Amino acid sequence: MNGPKIVFVGAGSVVFTQGLLSDLLGHEELKHARISLHDIDPERLEVASAVAHRIAAARGAAPVITATLDRREALDGADFVINMIQVGGHKATVTDFEIPARYGLRQTIADTIGVGGVFRALRTFPVLDALAADMNAVCPDALLLNYTNPMAMNVWYLSGKVRNVVGLCHSVYWTMHDLAALVGVPYEEVSYVAGGVNHQAWVLRFERGGENLYDRLDALVDRDPELRRRVRIEMYRRLGRYPTETSEHSAEYLPWMLRHDGEIDRLRIPVGEYVRVSEENTREYERTRAAVRGGIELELAGTDEYAPQIIHSIVTGTPRVVYGNVVNDGLISNLPAGCVVEVPCAVDATGVMPTRIGALPPQLAALNRAYVSVNELTVRAALEGRPDYVRHAMMVDPNTSASLSLDAIWRLCDDLTAAHGDLLPEALR
Repeated sequence: MNGPKIVFVGAGSVVFTQGLLSDLLGHEELKHARISLHDIDPERLEVASAVAHRIAAARGAAPVITATLDRREALDGADFVINMIQVGGHKATVTDFEIPARYGLRQTIADTIGVGGVFRALRTFPVLDALAADMNAVCPDALLLNYTNPMAMNVWYLSGKVRNVVGLCHSVYWTMHDLAALVGVPYEEVSYVAGGVNHQAWVLRFERGGENLYDRLDALVDRDPELRRRVRIEMYRRLGRYPTETSEHSAEYLPWMLRHDGEIDRLRIPVGEYVRVSEENTREYERTRAAVRGGIELELAGTDEYAPQIIHSIVTGTPRVVYGNVVNDGLISNLPAGCVVEVPCAVDATGVMPTRIGALPPQLAALNRAYVSVNELTVRAALEGRPDYVRHAMMVDPNTSASLSLDAIWRLCDDLTAAHGDLLPEALR
């Protein structure tokens, strides 16, 4: 029995591949799936393949597992493509932190907007071009499930190049999971709606039955001064809706936090956090590699990620609601048409169907529009070959514009362009 063909592009992100495969092969209907693993790093691909075979055995599954360095070969006849590449790896991440830091520009994660997000996008776009060309040649009807950041920029860029793309992020799910625990209500009993842009969406409704659970959150915030020392709580208190991304992420999408030493201390903002995360990811891969080569048993923890749920729903017709990043075709009425927004999506055998949210509260839409402006200028810089748009993106970016002069922005972009070199689109080098 042949199951759907599921391709992992960037399968060398072994720990993430491991979690997704554990979920996928835990579904009875997907135990005979055809799993195709692709990466450009032979060693990482070898480890990913060994991990995949171990997971299949542990799950009692019988998938057909292949691994190849040839992307088009991997994609041939695919039904689903999961993209999780990181162009430039840890070295490029360090560059995105170290060079801006010389100018006094602080970042925490640097993968969404800001100078780090913009240059991560610019070095990813050429690979997305090649991925789209291969998909259009050998699997034009496949659903592309993108995990690669910067999510909104990448999905926006891909939306004109492939037929079916949805961006997936776990921030809404884990925000609601943790909020439910904070207010003392089982997650399964909570109903909620969120909407906005990736890493800056908003919890618009938070209820159990007829109870507004924001009332419980307000009471907690009022009596706990330590809880108020979080960026996202500060945003909630000032803006009226809870943001769906962590405090360390959220801080660098705003102009009010990272330029002030006092705010960094008060709100406990971990400057440079993602360099430490990236180093730990490398160590985790090395531990997994050692376990594979040493015959040590691997943990098979589930992830609750959306890609396995979407694939299962489309294959079986099981209805679900997930949160997806999709083109704004009237989904959020006070954000620009054509940008990429994060909204609830119904999924069943017919595919992924986004839900219309309507208008966001105006203060939330105003913040999102600043974020969207950075996205638009970055995408257009690549599509139109306009290096000046890269600088303009930095001029309107909240944290960068609050921290640097125009001359410093220009020189910083020059330095990062030189540092990333051939990874960037040729017209922008």
